Order: sequence, then C-alpha cells, then structure tokens
Amino acid sequence: MEEVKVALYGVGAVGCLIANSLLEKEETNIVCAIDIAKDKVGKDLGEVLGLNRKLGVEVTENVDSVLSKVKPDIAVHATSSFLKSTYPQIASIVKHGVNVVSTCEELSYPYLTEPKLAAELDSLAKKHKVTVLGTGINPGFLMDTLVITLTAVCQKLEKIKVVRVMNAATRRLPFQKKIGAGLTVEEFKHRIESKRITGHVGLEQSIAMIADAIEWNLDEITAEGVQPVIAKKPVESASIKVRTGEVSGLRQKAKGIMKNREVIVLEFQAYIGAEEEYDAVTIEGVPSVKQRIQPCVHGDRGTVAMIVNSIPKVINAPAGLFTMKDLPVPSAALKSMCKYVET
Repeated sequence: MEEVKVALYGVGAVGCLIANSLLEKEETNIVCAIDIAKDKVGKDLGEVLGLNRKLGVEVTENVDSVLSKVKPDIAVHATSSFLKSTYPQIASIVKHGVNVVSTCEELSYPYLTEPKLAAELDSLAKKHKVTVLGTGINPGFLMDTLVITLTAVCQKLEKIKVVRVMNAATRRLPFQKKIGAGLTVEEFKHRIESKRITGHVGLEQSIAMIADAIEWNLDEITAEGVQPVIAKKPVESASIKVRTGEVSGLRQKAKGIMKNREVIVLEFQAYIGAEEEYDAVTIEGVPSVKQRIQPCVHGDRGTVAMIVNSIPKVINAPAGLFTMKDLPVPSAALKSMCKYVET
C-alpha cells in the first residue's frame, strides 16, 4: 500500500505539533510545508520544528507552485479559527485536487455562521473530487461528536449539558495568553472589547451539529459574553504568575433554545489553578446518561490525534464538505494510515 503524501498548511504552534506526530508514522510522508511567516519561509521544516536534522522540505508561501509540483493526497490546514479568513486558503488547496482536514473551528459546522461560504466550499470540493473536514478536540469531538454518540442509547431526549474544565497551567504559553491569564480585570475587559481576546471559538457550532444529528429544530442558539475567572488566591504556571484579584482565565456558555427551553447547554472553563479538570456530559432522557472524563482530555494532544486519525477517513470519504457527524465513527488510526482508496 502507498504511503499518504501530506501537505502542511500552517506551521504555527498547533501545525508543528501535528507535523511531529506525522513524522512518527511510517505511513505518512510530509511532502511540503506552507506558511506566510517571514521567519519561517525559506527554512527547512526540520529547523522550524526544532529538530537536529533537515527534512528536505522547505517552507514556502507559494501555494500553487508547490502543490502543483508535489501533488499531495491531503493537506493538514492549521491557521485560523474563522472561515472567512481561511476560506481562500482552503479553496486554493481544493482547486489542486487535494483533500483537506482543518483545525478551523468554524469549519466544524460552517452552516451556522457562514452558510454561503459552506455551500461554495461544498460545490468546489465536489467539482475537484475531494473532501473537506473541520475537526479537532473541541469543536470536533468532546462537546459534539462524543455527545452525539452518547445519545444513541437514549429512547427519549429532554436536555443535554456539557461542561469542560481545564487547568490552563498545563497548556502552552500562547493559550494562557489567549485566555487572559495574568491580566487585571480592566485589561481583560478592554481586550475582549477590542477583540484582542476572542475566547473559545466553536460552542455555537457544536450546538448546531448536535441539534442537526438528533433532529432538534432549535429556535435559536445564544452565546453569553466571555467572563473572566478571578483568582481567589495566587496561582501560577511555568510562565505566568497570577495574583489574587487578577484574571486566571475565562469561562463561556452557549445555549440551544427550543420552545422557550434550554435544551442544549455547553459550558467551557479554562483557567490557571483549576483544582479539578474534567469533561462531563449529562443527558436527561430515557435512559439518562452521565459521562465524566477526569482529568479532562489534553487539548493540544487531543487536537493532534483528531486531525491525524481523521486523515484516512477523509481520504476515503465521498467528495464534498463534511462535518464529524457525517463520517464513520472516529477512532485511532495507528495502523490504517496507508492510502487504500481506489485510483
């Protein structure tokens, strides 16, 4: 069986983690790396990854040239959370007849916020006979795909609630800064207002995906404003010290409303010093289901696994734009990475 030729589009923090995972697999071969960062373009990928060896893959910003030359089977896309900014990037890949699996949070269920772009991307993917998928740990699995799977044992559904609590001290520094750790409350509010802090992206998409899968016609999906978590005592990570009264992270909540009832509630908390980490799903129905993963699934590691393990399923899926609810049950793909699609 042939090895899978993989293109990397975006070699930032997450893209590099995915690249290192792919390098550990004999079944995959990274054939090109694309990025626009001036401190990366022209360098060997091995140098960008901090390896003590060259990989013979030079980071380039010329998408058309490199994709025409190396002809990858799939591109791992990891740049932005928002579809408006990533659509041109993804479209440029698709036009070369290359499948795409992306970490773009809005792409996990793009029909909610960008229905026109979703329709265009689906049409473009079908035209060029490739598959496009947005996934990750959240959105992509913990607060949507896992929830959908757990509803399979229910005869009746009344309400779904999902809570994810993370101790941000165990995450990389950029994530800690992204959630406002170490800021004063006023600084946090200012950065939220100026959109320098956006909080977690994807709660609304997860709600929409769940509702679609279980055939609930929601009247609306609402998202509460991002709220700071205030440290009640000094806490710290390896890089940030948070004093009492400062912001240690954030919390967010989104709700799916049907007939004036909250039927889907998702709550996300990430802050330095969380004493308890967990992913919890509570389904009220017949029968009711209570599932708890403790500690919570590590976000970066989980995202890398979801992207890498989705590669064979994406390659062998029909052409078009897909969400996680449309593909076979996700699973580890440690030995099934080789390309077995008919050519």
